[in-house]
Amino acid sequence: MLFIVIPVFNRWAFTQACLLSLRQQTQPSFRVIVVDDGSTDGTGERLRQEFPEVEVVDGTGQLFWTAGVNAGIRRALAQGADRILTLNNDVVAAPDFVERMLLWSRRQPRALLGPLELDAHTKEPVYGGEVFSWLTHSRRDLLQTLPTDQRHGLHPVTYLPGRGLLIPVAVFETIGLFDEKRLPHYLADFDFTSVARRHGFPVFVNYDAHLLTYPEESGQEQTRRHRSLQGYYQHLFGIRGGGNLRNFTHFALKNCPTPLVPLFLLNGYARRLTGYFLHG
Repeated sequence: MLFIVIPVFNRWAFTQACLLSLRQQTQPSFRVIVVDDGSTDGTGERLRQEFPEVEVVDGTGQLFWTAGVNAGIRRALAQGADRILTLNNDVVAAPDFVERMLLWSRRQPRALLGPLELDAHTKEPVYGGEVFSWLTHSRRDLLQTLPTDQRHGLHPVTYLPGRGLLIPVAVFETIGLFDEKRLPHYLADFDFTSVARRHGFPVFVNYDAHLLTYPEESGQEQTRRHRSLQGYYQHLFGIRGGGNLRNFTHFALKNCPTPLVPLFLLNGYARRLTGYFLHG
């Protein structure tokens, strides 16, 4: 049985749209667990009223993404899940999203799969995976290198984000859950999929499965939209900071090939210290 785990904190309109899209799936054989981490906008009550088929796990308000996802995963594993799909609440699944994810999961039963992401407004592809070089600290964006006629099926990548990540239960049995102690919010998904790949689990983007996303709603985009010294501090040191230096250090030490660690850290620190003001 597939379990879909969605961590939420407020933003009920997004959660409602996401869950409605799951109700419209052509493959309905799955269960949904929403981890409500102390929402103050009535999310918990609305979930129980409007979506009685959804299991709600209440958080403390201090779980953030990683511990929230882990709480849902633990509940799913206790109920016999054989696959788990982590999903953000600010996404809308295409009607055949689950069907196409499960189709390829059965063909590649050990693989972690992520979808092709489309902009919810324009329906244009915005994320199709990347291949990362630890030596040059550079990313090869598959959307920029794949010819249009090859944008189907599975394509190998270095890591995947957690907003639509399908994980076979064997991965948890081998490497455990997401690293909530060292990576409480950002980079936990990239870390988890990188560790899984090194343990022999393939990591693919599934170009046949589509997920509508709102790129402008990410925490990093909102922080950069209103630049300030306080925002810069949060960017580098806040739990939700996209450039959090502590998180980046943990990620590098866990995943970068040992001989490349010093250069990789210096390069990464420089990018995070300057990138907040340089990138639009």
